[in-house]
Amino acid sequence: MKNVANCPRCGRIFVKALRPICQQCFKEQEDNYDKVSKFMRRKQNRMASIQEVHEKTEVSLEEIHMFVREGRLLTTHFPNLGYPCDSCGTMIQEGRLCSSCKDAITGDLEKLEKEKEFVERKKETEKEKNRVTTYHSLNSRFNKNE
Repeated sequence: MKNVANCPRCGRIFVKALRPICQQCFKEQEDNYDKVSKFMRRKQNRMASIQEVHEKTEVSLEEIHMFVREGRLLTTHFPNLGYPCDSCGTMIQEGRLCSSCKDAITGDLEKLEKEKEFVERKKETEKEKNRVTTYHSLNSRFNKNE
C-alpha cells in the first residue's frame, strides 16, 4: 500500500509506480508538451519567448519551465526559452541557480571557512598563552655546595 498516493495535480488516488502524477494528468502533460513542441518546431517560432509560447499554446508557464528544465525543449535550439533560478527567479537555461546566486553561495562558504580557520587559530594561540612553563634555576644547586 506504500505505492498508493494522491496525484499532486488533480488529487485523484493512483498507484505511484513510474511517475509522480496519475495517468490522466500524465496524458494531459504529454498533450501540452506536444502543443509546445509543435509550436516551437515552426521556423518562425524558434525565437519565441516563454511568454509568447504560453500565450499561443495556452500551456502554463510552470509546465513550459518544466519541459526546459527536464531537457525536453533544448535551449540550444530555442535560445529564448529558460526557467527561473531556484533562489532569485532570474531566467536561466541550465542548472538550478543563476551564476550570481552560485557566486554568492560560494563566497559565503569561503567566508565561513575563513572564519572557522580564524577561530581555530585563536583557540590555539589561547592554549599557547595558557601553557604553564616551569623554569629551574641552577643557582640554587650551586649555592648548596659553597
